[in-house]
Amino acid sequence: MAIGVPAPYLRPSRLADALDARGDASRLVVAGGTDVYPAHATRPVERPVLDLSRVDGLRGIAREPDGGWRIGATTRWTDIAEAGTLPPAFDGLQAAARQVGGRQIQNMGTVAGNVVNASPAADGTPNLLALDALVECASAARGVRLVPLASFVTGYRATALEPDELVTAILVPPTPDGARSTFLKLGSRAYLVISVVSVAVVAVVRDRRVSDARIVVGACSPVPVRLHALEAAVRGAAAGAALVDLVSDASVATLAPIDDVRAPAAYRLDAARTLVARALVEATS
Repeated sequence: MAIGVPAPYLRPSRLADALDARGDASRLVVAGGTDVYPAHATRPVERPVLDLSRVDGLRGIAREPDGGWRIGATTRWTDIAEAGTLPPAFDGLQAAARQVGGRQIQNMGTVAGNVVNASPAADGTPNLLALDALVECASAARGVRLVPLASFVTGYRATALEPDELVTAILVPPTPDGARSTFLKLGSRAYLVISVVSVAVVAVVRDRRVSDARIVVGACSPVPVRLHALEAAVRGAAAGAALVDLVSDASVATLAPIDDVRAPAAYRLDAARTLVARALVEATS
C-alpha cells in the first residue's frame, strides 16, 4: 500500500465500539482488506480506518435455533471451505470459497466484505442469493435490520448499507430437506481469475423430478441475476441430463452482459447458457 500521511486507525474488540466509530461515515471500513489493498496500491489511504478484524463475535459459522445458519461478517473464505458441518445445500458456496483468489486471499478475505464490495463478478454472492440469504445490518443509533441480499446489492459496487451501518452477519434461512447445490465458474484460466461467468444452483429432487430450483448467474449483469422464469420451467421436470433441453437463449435473456477486457457480451451469454445447463444437471443428478 502506498505510503502517505498516516490516517487515524481504529481496531476495536467490541462491536459497540465499532458501531460508535462507524458514526463517522468518513471512515474506511476494512476486515480482510483484500479488496481495499488493490484500490490503494498506488495511492495513500487518506481516510481514517476502522478495522473490524478483531471485533469479538463477528467471525464464525453457527446453526440458528430455527435451523438456519449464521455466518459472521468477518468469517473468512477458508472458514467456509473447511466447515465440516454445513449441509449439501452449501456445497456451491464451499466450492466458491475454494475459488476466491488464492489461498492467501481465502485466508484473509471475508464473506461480508465480498458482499459489501458488490462486484458483479463476486464469487460468493450468487451462491448466497440462491440460498435466499439475508444481510444483518447494525447501527449504533437505529439497531439491527435484516435486508434480503437480493435487495441489498443495488447496482455496480452499490448496496443498501446506510452510512452509519456495519454488516454484522449473513443469515441463511433453513434450506429444504434434500437440497443440493453447485457452483461453476468460467475464467481465462482455471485459478486466480475474475469470473467471466459464474452460476450457482440450489435444487431439490423428489421422485426423480425437480421440486425446487434456484438459479443465479454472476458476472453477466451489474448485479448477479436470479433466473426466475427458468426456475419455474424446471420445477416438475425430470431431473438430470434432460434438463439441458429446457435451457435456451430465452432462459438467459434477462442478463445484461457487457464487452470488457475479459470477454465480449455475446460470448458471456453463450457461456452462461452452457454453464446453467451444466450446473442444473450436476445439482440434480
